[in-house]
Amino acid sequence: QVHVVESGGGLVQAGGSLKLSCVVSGTTFSINDMGWYRQAPGLSRELVAVVSSDGSSNHADSLKGRFTISRDNAKNTVVLQVNDLKPEDTAVYYCLVIISKSGSAKFQYWGQGTQVTVSS
Repeated sequence: QVHVVESGGGLVQAGGSLKLSCVVSGTTFSINDMGWYRQAPGLSRELVAVVSSDGSSNHADSLKGRFTISRDNAKNTVVLQVNDLKPEDTAVYYCLVIISKSGSAKFQYWGQGTQVTVSS
């Protein structure tokens, strides 16, 4: 079974920082992409940042400069460092993992999410 586990969320004051971690276990297949999405109440899930196996990354334009993604392939871990948090960053942050199997098949796995709440 593939397991995706997030951690690091919490309640912080505006301007504070958090470090969100996502660890993937239970697979021997290559992990193509790892990253983060977020979803605020009543809104759709949106991209935060994703990093591919070659190190390239995609960020939401509005979050560049405050959100930094890094990946440790040896540990199957992706970390999202979030700085200068704002109340509008309040959301559940989900880790997404895309795994390649035989042929061209790719599978998506989501973690359960970690809550980030930013007070004003």
